[in-house]
Amino acid sequence: MGDWTGRELDLEVGAVAHGGHCVARAEGRVVFVRHALPGERVRARVTEDTGKSFCRADAVEVLEASPDRVQPPCPVAGPGLCGGCDWQHASPEAQRRLKAHVVAEQLERLAGLSWPVEVEPLADSPLRWRSRARFVTGGDGRPGLRALRSHDVIALEDCPITLEGAAAAGLDRRARPGTEFEVTQDARSTVHVAEIRPGGRPRQLQGGVAVERAAGRTWRVAAHGFWQVHPAAAETFAAVVAEWAAAPSGGRVWDLYAGAGLFASVLAEQVGADGQVLAIESGRRAVRDGQSTLADLPQLRWRVGRVERIVSTVEPRADVVVLDPPRKGAGAAVVGAIAAAGPERVVYVACDPAALARDVATFDGHGYRLRALRAFDAFPMTQHVECIALLER
Repeated sequence: MGDWTGRELDLEVGAVAHGGHCVARAEGRVVFVRHALPGERVRARVTEDTGKSFCRADAVEVLEASPDRVQPPCPVAGPGLCGGCDWQHASPEAQRRLKAHVVAEQLERLAGLSWPVEVEPLADSPLRWRSRARFVTGGDGRPGLRALRSHDVIALEDCPITLEGAAAAGLDRRARPGTEFEVTQDARSTVHVAEIRPGGRPRQLQGGVAVERAAGRTWRVAAHGFWQVHPAAAETFAAVVAEWAAAPSGGRVWDLYAGAGLFASVLAEQVGADGQVLAIESGRRAVRDGQSTLADLPQLRWRVGRVERIVSTVEPRADVVVLDPPRKGAGAAVVGAIAAAGPERVVYVACDPAALARDVATFDGHGYRLRALRAFDAFPMTQHVECIALLER
C-alpha cells in the first residue's frame, strides 16, 4: 500500500465525524478530511498516514462546493494553517447541524439510543466569544496558535473568535520562542495576562482575579482557572441545571467536579437551610474561590480531591446528583457510585459527546434512562459542543 503522505486524492465527501472532519473513502481506506463539508467533491492532500486502515487529509481544492460553504472570517483558517478552529468554512447554521449530527451519532453508536438533537446558539454571532485563550510564540518571537497536530506556530495579528481585549493583550507581545501567554477577559472586560516561559512557572503580568457574574451572584475566581469560556454559558447552563435538578427542599444533593461551585450555588438555594449540598472538586484554588463566594450557604459542604476517590467514601444517599466531568467523562466507577446513592435524577453536563454517550450507556446498565438532552454551541467555529443531559431512575 505504501505511505500516502503528500499524495493528492479526488474525493466524494461523506458524513461529518467526531473530531472536526468528514469521512471519505479511497481505494478501500477511510480518509478523514478537514476543511471539507458533507456532499462536496474535493481534492485533498494526505497529511498523515500511519499505515493503518485510515489516513488524514486536508481539502486543498473544492471541486464541487456545498451550499453551506462560506468564506472563513479568519485569514489563517485553512489547510496547514491555524488549528484553533474546525468549521470556519461552514455557515453558523450548518456548523450547528454538523455538531447535532455528531452528538446523535455518538448516542446511537455508543449508547444504542436514537435521539433527536438540536444544537442551540448562545449568541447571535459566532465571533468574539472566547473569553479565555492561550497563545504561544514561534521561532520569530511572535505569538499565535499551533497548526493542527503540530508544534508549528502560526503567528496571528488577531483571533476573530476571541474577545478583542483578550486577543490584543495576548498577541501584541514579543518573547522568546515557546513562551505562552494565557489571557482572560472577565465580565467587567478587565483583561488578565499570565506569562509561562519554557520550563518555568506562570508569572502574572496583569490582573489575576477575574470577576464573573452568573446565577444571581458575582464571582471572584482565579483568572486562569476553570470558568465557562463563552460569556453566555455559565448563566445558561446554571438555569438548565436548576430546572432539571429540581432538588427538594431539605434534600441531599451532590455536585461532582464542582469547580468554583456555580451549580452548587443553585442547588443550595433549592434544598434550603435544612438541606445539604456536597461539592467535590480537585482544584484547591477553585474550592477556595467557591468557599469565599458562597460563604452565605452553610448547607454547602466542600471536599477537595479527585471525584473517583472521594465519592466512594461519602454516605451513599442523594436525592439529586449533578456532574460536570472533564473531557474523558466520568467513567464506570463514578457512575456506579452515583447509582448506588439512588438519586431520582442525574443532571450530566458534558463537553464531549463520545464521553457522554459512553456514560449514558453505563447509567442505563444501572437503571437510569436518558429523559432529556439539550446541546449548546458554546464553542462556535470549533468542533466542540456542550450538552446537558437529564437521566432519571
